Amino acid sequence: MKWWISSRIAVGWNWAYIYVNPYFCIMAEDLRISQGSKSEQYAQLLPQIKSLLETEDDLIANLGNMAAALKEQFQWLWVGFYIVKKDQLILGPFQGPVACTRIGYDRGVCGSAWASKKTLIVPDVEKFPGHIACSSLSKSEIVIPCIVHHDVIAVLDVDSAELNSFDATDAKYLEELVSMIDWDKK
Repeated sequence: MKWWISSRIAVGWNWAYIYVNPYFCIMAEDLRISQGSKSEQYAQLLPQIKSLLETEDDLIANLGNMAAALKEQFQWLWVGFYIVKKDQLILGPFQGPVACTRIGYDRGVCGSAWASKKTLIVPDVEKFPGHIACSSLSKSEIVIPCIVHHDVIAVLDVDSAELNSFDATDAKYLEELVSMIDWDKK
C-alpha cells in the first residue's frame, strides 16, 4: 500500500516534490490570533470567520468553528449556541466547560434574550434576576439572538470569568457575526 502521494510545486525557478499522507486532514484556514484593541481584534477576526463560513456548507460545523474562533481569540470562559426547538433552547455547538442542555423561554439570560429579541449584556450575572448558573466560574455574559424572518431561531451565548467583560463593541461585532450565518444550511 502506498501511503504517500507526491505533488510537484514551483520553488523559485525549480520544481520541488512534496509528499502528503492522504489520510492527513489539511485545514483550509488557520486562525490568526490578533492583538490590539477589542475593535481591532474583531476587525481581524471577522474576515477569517467569514472565510470559514463561506467554505463550509454544514450549519453545525460553521457554528462550531465560530464558537472555537471566538473562544481562541478572546479567551472567554464559554462560547456557544443554543438552538430553539419548540418551547426550549437546546444546547448546540460550544467551546468551554460542560453546559446546561435546556433553557426555557424567558428564563435566565439566554431565555430573556430569546423573549426580548434583543442583545443582553450582563456585567455581573449574580445581579441578573433568574440567572441560570451553568458554571460558577461565569461572572459576566452577553447573549445575541439569531433572528431569521422576525423569529429567534438560536442565541449566541458568551460567558466570561471576569466581571464587566462585555460592552457595546462586543454587541456590535457579535451581532454582525451571527448575521453571517446561513441558517438554511443543514
